[in-house]
Amino acid sequence: MVRILFFLCACLIFENIQAQRQKEILYVGTFFGTGSEGIYVLEFDRAKGKFTHVQTVPTPESPTFLDIHPSGKFLYSVNRGAVEEMENSGSVSAFAIDTGTGQLTLLNERPSYGNGPCHISIGRSGKWAFISNYHEGNFVIMPIFDDGLLGSSAGSRRHLGHSVNPSRQEKPHVHSAVVAPDNNFVLVSDLGTDRIHSYRFNASNGTIADADVPYVSVKPGCGPRHLAFHPNGSVVYSAEELTSTVAILDYDRATGRLTIRADSILSLPPDFRGENTAADIHVHPNGRFLYVSNRGYNALAIYSIHKDGMITLVGQQDTKGKTPRNFLIDSRGEFLWVANQDSNNIVTFRVNPNTGKLTFVSDTPGIPSPVCLKMVALK
Repeated sequence: MVRILFFLCACLIFENIQAQRQKEILYVGTFFGTGSEGIYVLEFDRAKGKFTHVQTVPTPESPTFLDIHPSGKFLYSVNRGAVEEMENSGSVSAFAIDTGTGQLTLLNERPSYGNGPCHISIGRSGKWAFISNYHEGNFVIMPIFDDGLLGSSAGSRRHLGHSVNPSRQEKPHVHSAVVAPDNNFVLVSDLGTDRIHSYRFNASNGTIADADVPYVSVKPGCGPRHLAFHPNGSVVYSAEELTSTVAILDYDRATGRLTIRADSILSLPPDFRGENTAADIHVHPNGRFLYVSNRGYNALAIYSIHKDGMITLVGQQDTKGKTPRNFLIDSRGEFLWVANQDSNNIVTFRVNPNTGKLTFVSDTPGIPSPVCLKMVALK
């Protein structure tokens, strides 16, 4: 019995050491115009809380949003720049991830079948990519083959309508398409029409159909941008860009129906009077905290999440940079990284798991216009 216990302890120690030695790679999507050359690849030192540069990968203009395949073997970016097959469109790039170094190798590129691609998400099966084209007002479904290559468009859906803000909501502006944790529905945020659509998704052939209740409307002028699911899979939080607010929605896993429980929850201090737009939104892995990035106020709003899914604003964290766009919470819940677009830096914070508050760890300057962060632990 003593030998067995000793053996088990030794195995646990070995696994812990291996986990600490596991390479963690951060991929950074950027906007062109300030010297950016494409996607930046950084290695994270967990003990020191710092990054080192590994690679810079040339891409078509402005690889603004990224996603990683569930296998961890491939990375995908949407780019404002076109490819030869379709000039009046953005593009999508597929890369293989080197499992030893994290470096990227281009596999292929496809048109995004619309102007202004701003978001990409990969379905849970790893067989389908969802591309949101902001200026086109559509989202596109694209097949992913076993070798990571992107196929041609397997279908798309264009929205119709407008809302009350004449400069930002004159027509549909699809800003994100997120696959639900159950992989049965796709939720699509349309900033231009103030609607969040729900589509039934067939993961075997990539087809979609309107859910029984096809969409929910938020308050006019809010502009839904990004969504975050609670770990329980039945509560969804929406970042409303134009009013810097949050909406809380209940998600019916059987029908895909979305129901607004609360909306227009302010993410700014009540006395703030400057210009601001909300950007990104994420739930901590422990399900206890919600974060929203604000461009203008240049801070992260921190909410506590109650057992019923409702939220209370508990603090603000200066992002130590200008125009925080996308941010990323460590899968272990220990760190949070912010991409500050207009100050060309990525800031690392440590997360207090009991309060949700953030403590500054390090600053990584010299990354031109960082706007999207994705991390993979190499296997």
